[in-house]
Amino acid sequence: MSFDYIERIKQIKNDKKITNDELSRLSGIPLGTLSKLLAGLSDSVKLSNMIAICDALDCSLDFIVSGIPENTNNFTLDGNEIRLIEEYRRLDNHGKELLMLVAGKERERVSSAEYPAAPAPAFSRDTAPIVTAPIANRYKDSGAGRVTKRSIPLYDLPVSAGIGEYLDGDAAESVSITVSESTSAADFALRISGNSMEPKYHDGDVLLVQNSEGVEVGEAGIFVLDGAGYFKVYGGDCLISLNPEYGRIMLKDFENVACIGKVLGRLRRR
Repeated sequence: MSFDYIERIKQIKNDKKITNDELSRLSGIPLGTLSKLLAGLSDSVKLSNMIAICDALDCSLDFIVSGIPENTNNFTLDGNEIRLIEEYRRLDNHGKELLMLVAGKERERVSSAEYPAAPAPAFSRDTAPIVTAPIANRYKDSGAGRVTKRSIPLYDLPVSAGIGEYLDGDAAESVSITVSESTSAADFALRISGNSMEPKYHDGDVLLVQNSEGVEVGEAGIFVLDGAGYFKVYGGDCLISLNPEYGRIMLKDFENVACIGKVLGRLRRR
């Protein structure tokens, strides 16, 4: 097992001049547990502890796990932008503050002109049919607050919250969901089986899923490993169950690895 992530944590601690006592206080991790982790004596490091450490050190989990620096600059500057930066650097503090004030006011003006408040979306029976099949009566969206509904496909073959199931076949039913901010991005629903994602998710829960080829570390998604489907939390180099009785699934052990969706939430039974 590689302990490079420990060295990266120690390096950031040293750069920020943070002691173990301070990191324990900032992260909420008991000092004894933190000391064992940094000494490489922990057999299995909890994802929640890693996230807490990264939050306390103000660094990304991707960097700690993989060593790949976080890309904080995704911009390509044109000539005018480069000249503006050069002029900014020649100003004194008063000039810089004045320039930032003007830039902020101009951004507000442009935003209000180009992006006026959008009217409430209109839905018709053609764009948002209300499903009256039995499945639509068994579930209610947990964020319900509007009366407009739409239907999305519900897949009968379950993704696994346990050891894995195959994701073949077509949707046998549709499920009706209330249209809201929390459900608008859902593309389909999946009924899970097993108990590896308890206590948050239970056997028979129906998930709302958005089509996605990837999720962030710490987010829940639907994954296909060598043809078998899993509902797990993405851990960078592994898939993680919320139930501590289940071990991690290391992605390096599979030839074909794919993410097919991001889990937005679940429907609750009436």
